[in-house]
Amino acid sequence: MAQRVITQLISDLSGDEIAEGKGETVEFSYRGTSYKIDLTDKEAAGFDKAIATYVDNATKIGGRRKSSATGSKSDYDAKDVRAWAKSQGIQVPERGRIPGDVVEKYKAAS
Repeated sequence: MAQRVITQLISDLSGDEIAEGKGETVEFSYRGTSYKIDLTDKEAAGFDKAIATYVDNATKIGGRRKSSATGSKSDYDAKDVRAWAKSQGIQVPERGRIPGDVVEKYKAAS
């Protein structure tokens, strides 16, 4: 038996249905408690406008980190480190993080 589950967003503020691709879930924190609320586009714009003065004058203490497609910046080329390690008979993973001791040995040898 096949089933189709449809999720319909409803504004937590007005109770209006939110059309697919419209509206948003807004997450915020106030006095140590985190909240999220589903809002229509118009309500979300009103929320943004209402807190803009406070956000503009507040000190940011956290938030989501932006990640780059290339990963973190380092002072060595991972491909070079892997090639060097293999030439030295040191096993390193083909992908992912290179162990710190291997990087240190590579830097010392360079």
